[in-house]
Amino acid sequence: MRGSGNDWLEISIFAAVMIFAVGSRYWRFLIQWFDGIRGRDWALVSAVIDIVCVVEQTEQTGEGERTIGYLGTLTYFYRNPELQTGDYCRMFGEEAEAEAWTASYKGRNIMVHVDPRDPSRSVLRKEEL
Repeated sequence: MRGSGNDWLEISIFAAVMIFAVGSRYWRFLIQWFDGIRGRDWALVSAVIDIVCVVEQTEQTGEGERTIGYLGTLTYFYRNPELQTGDYCRMFGEEAEAEAWTASYKGRNIMVHVDPRDPSRSVLRKEEL
């Protein structure tokens, strides 16, 4: 038996909603990934990871809030020529794992890619960690 046109419409709408839901939850990582690709040829500048933090990420459900993970963020500073800042984020399932990851980078010198057209824009690529 063949499905009706309405079945395909419902499946298409469901797929679009799921893509939007996943994309909106992980938009930060999608942008970070895209910037990493785009910035791989930008000039390298020395930076220092000075601020690290871990933030619990939650979502609303029918029963209330539930934890979906822990966002570890590394904030780095560089001069080009003025003092600039940037962030690199990673999601973890366990708080202790996120805390250990962020703490391991505190105070570390790294290299970041800086946009030649806008020195306030930079990218810390996973490969540079």
